[in-house]
Amino acid sequence: MPKRALITGITGQDGSYLAELLLEKGYEVAGMVRRSSTVNFERIAHIQDKLSLLPGDLLDEMSIVQVISAFGPTEVYNLAAQSFVQTSFSQPVFTGEATGLGVTRVLDAIRNVDPSIRYYQASSSEMFGKVHETPQNELTPFHPRSPYGVAKVYGHWITVNYRESYGLHASSGILFNHESPRRGVEFVTRKVTNGAARISRGLSKELRLGNLDAQRDWGYAGDYVRAMWQMLQLDEPEDFVVATGVTHSVRQLCETAFSYVGLDYNDYVKVDDQYFRPAEVDLLVGDAKKASTCLGWSPEVNFVELIEMMVRSDLETLES
Repeated sequence: MPKRALITGITGQDGSYLAELLLEKGYEVAGMVRRSSTVNFERIAHIQDKLSLLPGDLLDEMSIVQVISAFGPTEVYNLAAQSFVQTSFSQPVFTGEATGLGVTRVLDAIRNVDPSIRYYQASSSEMFGKVHETPQNELTPFHPRSPYGVAKVYGHWITVNYRESYGLHASSGILFNHESPRRGVEFVTRKVTNGAARISRGLSKELRLGNLDAQRDWGYAGDYVRAMWQMLQLDEPEDFVVATGVTHSVRQLCETAFSYVGLDYNDYVKVDDQYFRPAEVDLLVGDAKKASTCLGWSPEVNFVELIEMMVRSDLETLES
């Protein structure tokens, strides 16, 4: 019997890379997708004929129960969320419902349908927010600085609670920022690589950004989904920080992207107050020693390779 994986958020960046990885490993893969007029299948179009797509919604527990009952997964990866930090300030209640309570609905569905299912929760470095120590590891206290971060903390702790209360094989990956050519253009990395590509082709004149001194630990999404899978292969469930351990500023991001197309970012990037967050997160950098030791995981793509890969992809898209 092949293993069967259900992925919520399969149409997103991480969902698409994870689906590819699991298909390569011989899994039967299903994705839970909302019935919506705006669902975008672009990221999974190349593998869509190998996937089962089932209607369900994190806001509706009965729909999740029906999906799990119908497909019978051995593993569930919960990657769906309202995942844009800036939007969480304008839609805090919806963010709490989807990103926070949505986790409880999935866990409760597993508990009631088949508690032997192994569960992965997508936790986030945004849970650390106003950091209490640097670098951040699995024991660092949480201090979220956005409704998104707060909702992710709830999702993280309810996963721990179901693991301890009901014996579920439930693990959380505390993933630091991870990017790729499939990243949405509303996220700063893709905004910068797309902006550099457009400006280099004369399609834009400037790029407006917020805090250029904010620093992040940026890795490649294709590397990070490997860690998700590895967590669910362990005998005992545990939580892991997944990160590169190296930080770069938004300024360095701009420098790398614009240099690749032979431009000086100083000539094109303008700081705009509207892109500053109400509560800023200044420095996030992860300590992934536990993932390295217990999972044998390490990132394969470095920061410069990642940003150049993204600019290259944006140039190809503009020229196609």
